[in-house]
Amino acid sequence: MLKLSRLTDYAAVVMAQIARHSQASHAAAELADAVQLPHPTVSKTLKMLVRAGLLVSQRGSQGGYRLARPASQISAADIIAAIEGPVAMTECSQAEGDCELVATCGVADNWQRVSLAMRTLLESVTLAHLADTAPIKLPVQLPIQTISLSTASAS
Repeated sequence: MLKLSRLTDYAAVVMAQIARHSQASHAAAELADAVQLPHPTVSKTLKMLVRAGLLVSQRGSQGGYRLARPASQISAADIIAAIEGPVAMTECSQAEGDCELVATCGVADNWQRVSLAMRTLLESVTLAHLADTAPIKLPVQLPIQTISLSTASAS
């Protein structure tokens, strides 16, 4: 099963909570209460999101956490990368030369195509989308439907 870690899921939940109330600064304890997660988990997540440049923190009585840029400019891929690292399906689709089987496997290029498709899809989903509490209306036009993953051009 392809699945994100709980910490990544929690990061998206915390970011969505901040995005829904983007005019205010948010204390870690307040966020933990609002999303009903343990304070230490929220604090750890917030630090990782600050380190990735998705949140800014300010100390003091008016301090707290805020989005570093508008929710429409933060993607699901950004949140995932902040917690898990780069979005890639396999080691060889993340960086060249990271696999000893690359010369003989024969599927590395195809995994890179799959990774590109996943990254493109995740980059198209913004924090504004994640923070929206309205149910999604189906069918959804996905950006991946307009991407060509073939290496040969049609003649």
